[in-house]
Amino acid sequence: MKPRHRNRRALSVLLYGAVLLIGTTLLLKALGENKQLFKNPSDVVKIDYVQGDNAIKVGGLVVMGSIEKPDALNTIFSIVNFENADPDIRPLHVHYKGVLPDLFREGQGVVLTGKLGSDGLFLATSVLAKHDENYMPKMPAS
Repeated sequence: MKPRHRNRRALSVLLYGAVLLIGTTLLLKALGENKQLFKNPSDVVKIDYVQGDNAIKVGGLVVMGSIEKPDALNTIFSIVNFENADPDIRPLHVHYKGVLPDLFREGQGVVLTGKLGSDGLFLATSVLAKHDENYMPKMPAS
């Protein structure tokens, strides 16, 4: 009876190990797919990022004095890297059609999703405004 009991114990340890391995693999795969990484504007500008059907994320600071609004829904602006905004690196010019977030303004951080056009203009499909750790939302009026 001892060999049968030992085999059953070994089988259950193997089964629990396999379940743990599969669970860990699925968890790591899910976490890997949900990363929110973005490219720096200087990288996109320097390497003439490949135009294509794949949307990319670009994060940076809105350049002071660069916001133009030809009409209510269209906005044209430029962004530079978050860290050490080097004046020698040309900014990435962006066109966005839609309603901008409330926190969007010059000097503010943004993360854009979109595609680089053949003319070098980044066509954004979404704009997320970033805020610092001191941000407090407005209190509703009572």
